[in-house]
Amino acid sequence: MDKRIGAQLFTLRNHIKTIEDFDTTCKRVSEMGYKTVQISGTPLGAKEMREVLDKYGLICLTTHRNAEDFINKIDEVIEYNKTLGCDLCGMGIMPIEAAKDKAELDKFIADMNKVCEKLKEAGMYFGYHNHGFEFVKLDGKTIYDYLIDETDPEVFNFIVDTYWVQYGGLNPAKLIEKLGKRAMAIHFKDFGVEIGERTVPCIKEVGQGNLCWDSIIEACEKAGSRFALVEQDSNWQDDDPFLSMKMSYDFLCEKGFN
Repeated sequence: MDKRIGAQLFTLRNHIKTIEDFDTTCKRVSEMGYKTVQISGTPLGAKEMREVLDKYGLICLTTHRNAEDFINKIDEVIEYNKTLGCDLCGMGIMPIEAAKDKAELDKFIADMNKVCEKLKEAGMYFGYHNHGFEFVKLDGKTIYDYLIDETDPEVFNFIVDTYWVQYGGLNPAKLIEKLGKRAMAIHFKDFGVEIGERTVPCIKEVGQGNLCWDSIIEACEKAGSRFALVEQDSNWQDDDPFLSMKMSYDFLCEKGFN
């Protein structure tokens, strides 16, 4: 496993809307110590972002594009990822209809199998990023298991989000081990609880929640995962996503990452 922990730029999505802000953000991310990134949550073009990444010595490992782009603009998605220099093409979320209706799920899987044929021809991979709803059961089987069982294991891989796996009621380390090398990328995101009017789950900086990171990291090594990236959608320390990213980076450096 690549021990250069990555920064999932969706965490910093409010700071990458213009190329000038993207430049400033990449500079700050690089100064924190991050050497790799995931491109997500920005409207910017691949060529202009690649120039900035190269400027700060940052390597793009994967991206997130929506389902419509994969199904209707796959050639553009391939070119986008090639320009950024990564072979893992990630999808952030499936159409919500596919999570509610088995016929729609079947259609989504059929569409993605066609997409994967195109990606295979291009020497690239697909990565599906989970939330919590993929662990809902349809006809007695989870949506996630349908994705595992009915797609090409050589091309259709997973970007495993540890927080959402735990939220969905599964053990992140055990799921990563089950997926093996198909757990190609891992979003390191901690799971905590907060007390308001009631106790609710919340996203925390890595090491500040309740997930067992030693077991997750060990599972990644056993599975043959390629790389991991820090992501924190919300609930940032002092409402500052850059501070949260630095806290997670520092914790993971103590666990052998750099």
